[in-house]
Amino acid sequence: MELALFLLKGILIGLLFGVPVGAVGTMNIQRTLEHGMKAGLITGLGSSTADCIYASIGAFGLTLISDFLLKYQTAITVIGGGVIITMGICSFAGKPHKKSGPQKESAEMAMFLSAFVVGITNPAAILTFLFAFSYFNLTAGMTVQNGALIVLGVLAGTFIWWLLLSFAAARFREKSVRHQIALSRIFGCLLFVFGMVIWIKLLIWEL
Repeated sequence: MELALFLLKGILIGLLFGVPVGAVGTMNIQRTLEHGMKAGLITGLGSSTADCIYASIGAFGLTLISDFLLKYQTAITVIGGGVIITMGICSFAGKPHKKSGPQKESAEMAMFLSAFVVGITNPAAILTFLFAFSYFNLTAGMTVQNGALIVLGVLAGTFIWWLLLSFAAARFREKSVRHQIALSRIFGCLLFVFGMVIWIKLLIWEL
């Protein structure tokens, strides 16, 4: 029963952490509309993987890694914002098209990796997870088994959110076939704005 409680708390943390629709949420919706539900799920899985890494750092108290990431937080965040801006520009300038068979696997890997990079270049996520663990009283007496269950719960919770978001976007996709180019440009603009906001917030923080 106690072990199940750790898993459930991890799922709840994952859901709470995943719900805000930021850059990855925008990518998820855009790719689902353009390529289908599988593309959205792959994108979500990339983000969930990054979240699990940060959850592991928080759950197992890997201070050496967290200290390094927080020390170079500015540089890492700049890279993350640049990646989002680049994807926004490419999405705005490009035209939606279907991948051919031989390219499909590499395209799916690119979707996963791009979402992972956006998620992993947010070192502040460590502090968010630490706050969540403290709020749910998960910081005291943490065993390897309990920590693993929390991380597994975070993976499940975030992926449940991506599943719901992808499903909703897929349902809308059936009615938006004629507007793919316009939607791609709209989401490209949103990604560009998200990236610029990251840079502006970072600049204000540094000043």
